[in-house]
Amino acid sequence: MSETEPAAPAPAPGAPRLRRLALVALIAASAALLVAALSWLEARSRIGATQDELARRLRDIESDAREARALARQAQEASREAQVKIAQLESRLAESQSQQLALEALYQDLSRNRDEWQLAEVEQVLAIASQQLQLARNVRAALLALQLAEARLSRSDRPQFAPIRRALARDIERLKAVPAVDFPAMAMRIDNLIAAIDTLPLAFEERTERSAEAKEPSREGGFLARLGAEVWQEISQLVVVRRMGAAEPPLLPPSQAYFVRENLRLRLLNARVSLLARDESGYREDLRAATAWLQRYFDARSKQTAEAAAQLKQLSGISLNFEMPSISESLDAVRAYKSRRERTPG
Repeated sequence: MSETEPAAPAPAPGAPRLRRLALVALIAASAALLVAALSWLEARSRIGATQDELARRLRDIESDAREARALARQAQEASREAQVKIAQLESRLAESQSQQLALEALYQDLSRNRDEWQLAEVEQVLAIASQQLQLARNVRAALLALQLAEARLSRSDRPQFAPIRRALARDIERLKAVPAVDFPAMAMRIDNLIAAIDTLPLAFEERTERSAEAKEPSREGGFLARLGAEVWQEISQLVVVRRMGAAEPPLLPPSQAYFVRENLRLRLLNARVSLLARDESGYREDLRAATAWLQRYFDARSKQTAEAAAQLKQLSGISLNFEMPSISESLDAVRAYKSRRERTPG
């Protein structure tokens, strides 16, 4: 240091301290500013990140909202389509219900008509069976008719037919208890006998044939043998020996043979008429007379005559007098049921 330079003034006693304080304050202010700047920057970065996140979420929300609106539109369209389909289904359901009601009414009508048809058919069958019993006394035909009617009702399996079926069962049991006399078969057997009359050999025809065979001279041998036989035949005719205990068939001229067969045929026809009329006395008397004519005028040794006599004996042994049952219970049950249905509306 040169001597000419003035000496520096001596620092005041408190100046360094002030400088230090100012420096500390400056440093503190700078640090505060730095901290504030850093805080601002950090806050700004956070705000930017928050804004970006918010923008991203807003975009996601908008995308979800668009998708929701699209789904809502689809749901609305599906709802409208569903409503249309529901309306169609409701109309179809109403139509099907009306059809079902119509079908039920038709089924009830058909069921009612079917019951009426079945009852009318059963009533007709029972009426025919009653006629068979009253007029022809044909128990077998009446029994078959009642069994047919009961089978018809059993196949329908309707509980309202139970009283009719019980009445039918009782009438069937009554008919089964009647003696089994097949009048049509008996009439047919008599018809067969009438048809076989023309084939039965007459007794005098057989006697004539035997006499002719006895009278015919033997053609065997010589002239002298035949001459002797003819002479002996002429001599033997001068004396006839008969046994009085034996019944000889009457000798009838050929013209009378026709009337013998016709009389036998008339007797059998009368027996058939008596059979159909259930006149047992007339029936037995005609069969007895027919048997007597058969034994007297027809060849008893013939197979046809023996079979005809056996048939007459079997027919004579059948009794025609028995109490004929009635099937009025079944008819009354059917008619009572029909009258109840007619009185019941619907």
